[in-house]
Amino acid sequence: MGHRARKRFGQNFLTDPAVIQRIIDTINPAAGELILEIGPGQAALSQPLAESAAELHLLEIDRDLAARLQARFSTGGLAKVHTGDALSTDFSQITGGRRFRLVGNLPYNISTPLLFHVLDWKDLVIDMHFMLQREVVKRMAAVPGTKAWGKLSVMCQYYCEVLPLFEVPPEAFTPSPKVESSFVKLVPHAQPPVRINDLAAFRQLVGQSFSTRRKTLKNCLKGMLDEQQITAAGIDPGTRSETLGLEQFAALSNLLEARS
Repeated sequence: MGHRARKRFGQNFLTDPAVIQRIIDTINPAAGELILEIGPGQAALSQPLAESAAELHLLEIDRDLAARLQARFSTGGLAKVHTGDALSTDFSQITGGRRFRLVGNLPYNISTPLLFHVLDWKDLVIDMHFMLQREVVKRMAAVPGTKAWGKLSVMCQYYCEVLPLFEVPPEAFTPSPKVESSFVKLVPHAQPPVRINDLAAFRQLVGQSFSTRRKTLKNCLKGMLDEQQITAAGIDPGTRSETLGLEQFAALSNLLEARS
């Protein structure tokens, strides 16, 4: 499309035909499905997605690219182009409140806050397929007791089943990123894996628990829960947050909510 990648938008365009085809085969779009693609860029995924006869919506922050996409897809109504920042977009305004599939080669410079934003829409999302930095996917799919386990792991796994699918080398992109990439699928849980009484309290507690990783839980949660309260949840106050699983964070969160 004759476009020069812009660093401020984290643009690394997929150009490897084999990788593109593998992604499309994995997504397996079907006629009539509602699909929203974040950051369509030069339409590497958009074109084959549109050819599936899915109802395709493209959300692009770069106005120059959005104009080119509009020109490309205006004939035949294969896709509708929306210009905007995915970090602040109300997806229901695009989809009309209908359930949809979410796809994207996400900009690595804002991937974590963007993931938290899309998780807020999990009740409307059927599934998500994202290209991300490999280290981010490792954090999303991490298990307790590992270095990668943290706030992103807990929140992603509370909302969704996280399925890392395959890795993608830097040379599959133009320009080539300085990191390895991974393609991942997220499937929102039909029912949450643990009971949370107050989601805001859960988010706050998880965030504070990982704010200083080397501190013990009693020090991380100072001002929220004391040692006696943590012990009452069946957890050693002297342990570190990265050793706790979803069930233990839920127990602490529910205790916090009950005593507030």
